[in-house]
Amino acid sequence: MGAVEDELNSLPTVIDGAVVCDWSGAESPGIGPAWALLHRLAERNPGGHAITHTGAPYLLDFLQTLHAQRHPLDGPRPDPETESVLGALGRWTLTQGIEARGAVDFYGRIVMVLREAFTRSSAFRVPSLVRHIYETGITAIPIVSLIAFLISVIVAYLGAQQLSRFGANIFVVDLVTISVLREMGVLLTAIIVAGRSGSAFAAEIGVMQLNEETDALRAMGMNPIEILVVPRVLALVIALPLLTIIADAMGLAGGGLLSLLNLHIPLPQFMDRLRESLAPTTFWAGLVKAPVFAMLIGTVGAYRGMQVRESARELGRLTTVAVVQSIFMVILADALFAILFVKIDF
Repeated sequence: MGAVEDELNSLPTVIDGAVVCDWSGAESPGIGPAWALLHRLAERNPGGHAITHTGAPYLLDFLQTLHAQRHPLDGPRPDPETESVLGALGRWTLTQGIEARGAVDFYGRIVMVLREAFTRSSAFRVPSLVRHIYETGITAIPIVSLIAFLISVIVAYLGAQQLSRFGANIFVVDLVTISVLREMGVLLTAIIVAGRSGSAFAAEIGVMQLNEETDALRAMGMNPIEILVVPRVLALVIALPLLTIIADAMGLAGGGLLSLLNLHIPLPQFMDRLRESLAPTTFWAGLVKAPVFAMLIGTVGAYRGMQVRESARELGRLTTVAVVQSIFMVILADALFAILFVKIDF
């Protein structure tokens, strides 16, 4: 290319007439020299004079076609930093659009299977449903109970520190009751289940994807959504409300224990104040969130598991993504529920 550049530099600065390129003396010219010649001739031919080639190699026609298809930008080019920012924003927007479309399609497939289940009861896969209820619900009772008990003790202790300054220790019961039943019981349970069962869903289905077991199910005429996804989601929808009730009970027990030991509020007085602080909707405001949280956790975990391809590294990444997105979706849904309950005075 060095010798070729010297020859190209000897061309006139501006070509003012027709040009004939004789290739007959060139011995197997490569793509680089041929492309450099075409580019240099185009730069120095603003008048658009005729350029013909004789004895041209076979690759020249292809290179001329490529060169003719180039459309340089008119006017000043944008700043590289601005272009990179806009490019990154565009790529992110496109990726999010693809993700949203894939999630809606996946949710639609689940709805289709559930619709078929009303006419074909075998679609519920009862043995698989029972097994997943046991794994996601019964085995989670110890950790959910412990966390709910400890968190309510912490809330009661901190509340007692502040309310004791005003001689309002009895209102610790109101604080524990309302916070546990309306928010903390169901929210803590959902976060624990997201980290425990949501990651398990993504990992289990992801391993099946890597081992091509889902492809084998399709080859046998079976629906992987019906066999792998729907039982897990339904099991979580059934188990999470029950876990929420247990968490509420353990949270109230923790608040009652701390009130007895730290504030010297006897259990009968605690129960009387608890009943006074309860509104008709306090318990249900927390419980109605549980099926929605369960649907979000199960769908996100199964969806990310079905996305696993190619490698174990992808399995670990998508399992992490499933947990993070599940917790985010649960907190976002809880915030929307809080706004809705305020609007409808629930």
